Amino acid sequence: MTTATLPPVALAPLPPRAPATRWHRAAEFSVRPAREDDGPALATLSRPFVRTGALRERPVSQYLAEARDFLVAQAPDGTVEGCVGLREHPDAGVLFNFCVAGHRQGSGMGGRLLYAAFARARSRSLTTLFTATTGSGRLFLRHGFVPADPELAPRDWARSLDPARNARVLARSL
Repeated sequence: MTTATLPPVALAPLPPRAPATRWHRAAEFSVRPAREDDGPALATLSRPFVRTGALRERPVSQYLAEARDFLVAQAPDGTVEGCVGLREHPDAGVLFNFCVAGHRQGSGMGGRLLYAAFARARSRSLTTLFTATTGSGRLFLRHGFVPADPELAPRDWARSLDPARNARVLARSL
């Protein structure tokens, strides 16, 4: 397998916490590894993104089986409001199923999830992260990802991409 060799990118500082307002404390959440019992919450959180075509549909059983691959952002009441999966391959990782609840978008939750995924990938000696997006990819691009040739990505993951979805592959060195 060939992995991408991308120029090193310095990590941007953590996004600032959103100020608390009397209506909503947007920054109140924690990021933690997902547990198997988070499977139904991951499926529920992902459903609106599946409906728009941003994510592939996965059955709850798949979320249950793959929960260990996820990091979640959790509200103080225990509600899972964001998630990102990190699948490990030799020397590289793949971020997948990245989503943040609509009312949390713009709060810094996505950035915090990415930083947690970067830390997890580094702790596992991964040198590059890949992802595919059907959207603008703005958050990924702001955090050092660049367009990448799918041939540089882990082969089995690249082959699993559905050409009909017209996703762009992005990569980032760690």
